[in-house]
Amino acid sequence: MPLLPASDHTDGIRFFNPAAIRPANAPPARLRWQAIMKWQFSRPRSDWPRWIENPPPMGDPYAPPAPDTVQITFIGHSTFLIRLPRPDGTVLSVLTDPVFSPRCSPLSFMGPKRVRAPGRALADLPPVDVVLVSHAHYDHMDLPSLRALARRGDDPLVVTPLRNARFMRATGLRRIMELDWWQDVGVPGLRVTCTPARHGAARTPFDRNKSLWGGFMLRDGAGHQLFFAGDTAHGRHWSLIHARLGAPDIALLPIGAYAPRALMAGVHTTPEEALSGLHELGAEQGIGMHFGTFRLTDEPMDEPVQRLRAAMRAAGPTARGMDVLAHGECRNMAWRPPPAT
Repeated sequence: MPLLPASDHTDGIRFFNPAAIRPANAPPARLRWQAIMKWQFSRPRSDWPRWIENPPPMGDPYAPPAPDTVQITFIGHSTFLIRLPRPDGTVLSVLTDPVFSPRCSPLSFMGPKRVRAPGRALADLPPVDVVLVSHAHYDHMDLPSLRALARRGDDPLVVTPLRNARFMRATGLRRIMELDWWQDVGVPGLRVTCTPARHGAARTPFDRNKSLWGGFMLRDGAGHQLFFAGDTAHGRHWSLIHARLGAPDIALLPIGAYAPRALMAGVHTTPEEALSGLHELGAEQGIGMHFGTFRLTDEPMDEPVQRLRAAMRAAGPTARGMDVLAHGECRNMAWRPPPAT
């Protein structure tokens, strides 16, 4: 691969989290393979169920969004279908980090396995116009799901951070756009900006951080904004995004996969940190994700949602709201009212 121009987050070959997005007291994140392997062999016994049935799905993802709303369907983990109305009366469909496979793993017979089905099957979704893939980890970039999407013939534009297209070219998806942090791309009715995240990336033990990670700010033709954080730890990037792009109306933020904290603090947020991120972004509403689908870390399955709701209660009734959608739930969410003139 040719060298990239050096920047504050790459030396031209590998990417890294610059000091500008880490908390002031955070050491550089170096999750050594030895520490990961030691943890894997000493993990506590799982209290996650082998399988849980989803509730009956609520709402219709084929119905157009109600006026002055965006329609959001939670499929599971970090996969959402986002439907935005265009001025011409059509609806733009965006799919985030699509994972519909039984496992998030390079192997079909081992690795983290679903404890629940996708809230909506891919076959039950309307045609997809844009796919966002935040980074190369298997629970976010699932090549079988992307191949299935290509076979549907939707021909979406795939937007992803730098050095990720090489993994996806064999899926049959033809239009893949790589972006660096703060770069953007437009389609009719939508502008997508790649944003910083505090994380890392790898698909093998030999390509650590050779592809970039990030989130995405979506801005429609009316100036409404929705933020999809991808996968991230807590950090200064929340306020940087707010300062550079403005406050999103709605933010989709990760709340799970945070234990043991010594290993996960540099890559994943706790529910309380996600709520803090919501405030630093200036978002009016938040939706939690990255929980309750795959057992990736050690916290109990229900703990992220319980901690998020406890944090909301502690914040008081005047705090900005953050909650979760049920798996399969399709909800119309109101945009922030325009400022008074």
